[in-house]
Amino acid sequence: MAYDKICKRLAELHPQSFASWLLGQPVVEVEVLKTELSNDPVHADSLILLKPLGSILHIEFQTTPQSRPPLPLRMLDYWVRLHRKYELPVQQFVIVLEQTAEEIPSEFRAPNTWHKYTVIKLWEKELELSEEHVGLLPLALLMRSDDPERLLVQVAERLMEIEPQSERSELITCAHVLAGLRFDKELIKALFPEEVMQESVTYQDIIQKGLQRGLLEGKLEGKLEGKLEMVLRLLKHRFGQIEQGNKTQVEKLNTSSLDDLSEALFDFKDESDFELWLAKNT
Repeated sequence: MAYDKICKRLAELHPQSFASWLLGQPVVEVEVLKTELSNDPVHADSLILLKPLGSILHIEFQTTPQSRPPLPLRMLDYWVRLHRKYELPVQQFVIVLEQTAEEIPSEFRAPNTWHKYTVIKLWEKELELSEEHVGLLPLALLMRSDDPERLLVQVAERLMEIEPQSERSELITCAHVLAGLRFDKELIKALFPEEVMQESVTYQDIIQKGLQRGLLEGKLEGKLEGKLEMVLRLLKHRFGQIEQGNKTQVEKLNTSSLDDLSEALFDFKDESDFELWLAKNT
């Protein structure tokens, strides 16, 4: 999953945290808007309606300043579409995740046209690890710190305290992914154990897409062993420990049948659907 999608997920789950941080004042009444704009469908990263202020907060997340079309033109295009659709003032922020020495433009200039937006360089910012900023904790890992590894430990400890568990799982998954931009993989794995993330919708999406990609690669390569391994992993992910009898039947499937099962299992509602498939196809 791309880093901007992880950040978009954070903003959707915690719009108040993002709005209060970016505007520098408490914002309570907010609403996440649909991010698809009219015409060629274009998807903004995050759109937040600030109800008391009667305005829209538009947030874009970038790992680098490079963009097609160029970032300034894209921000102007978004502003025009948003203003035309909602007829409200639009405040725009570009949050750059990964440190760079490249110049990051904050305006679009052309004859008779001048459009400005705010650029936030995370590596220049600091964040208090407070309840008010709980939705920003994964982003804090990319912010300024004299001791980045200590910051990683502090964020991990704070995240492990969050309730309910579903919210904790989502935030830890997002932190796990974003930490990859800055920290060693083994250190990340030690602080953010996989079992803590398993209930996260974001984690499930990452795993499913990764397994689907592996299945596709196995199908293209035509390797029976690779296909069998990926199908068994996906079945375990969906249903937990597989009964030995069912596993044995899967292990006897040929290449074509494994392909069929790899496609069918995404439609299974529970393990009984899987067993019914085996009964019909083995």
